[in-house]
Amino acid sequence: MQGSRVQRVALDRALALPGATLEWPFGPDWDVVKVRGKVFLLMAELRGQPIVILKADPVDARLLCQDLAEVTPGYHMNKRHWITLSPGPGLDEALVQDLVTDSYLLVVAGLPRAQQPVDPERFGLGSAAPPDE
Repeated sequence: MQGSRVQRVALDRALALPGATLEWPFGPDWDVVKVRGKVFLLMAELRGQPIVILKADPVDARLLCQDLAEVTPGYHMNKRHWITLSPGPGLDEALVQDLVTDSYLLVVAGLPRAQQPVDPERFGLGSAAPPDE
């Protein structure tokens, strides 16, 4: 994926997730998407290059950084728990969407159960039945 397409795909996916809100707490140059007040996606430009910063499982983050030049440790974030996506041929829409969803679910899983907009263990499994059924 090239240029700002990475950001567009990431933002579209993030805003489609239950409870997601777009904010600008760091000024107009930083788009921040939160769920229940907790950040799961940041977007900005770094040296003129559009980037997306996402929360990631530490093992997954390490492997992604090893395997893809477009994935690096999180810019200005905990390098173990966050990754940065930059445009390049190693990224495709499905991967970006999956990484955004994973980031969201990691943050949701850390919320008190009463605040979780979805069950992070069941989200995306295709079951429309409530958890008690």
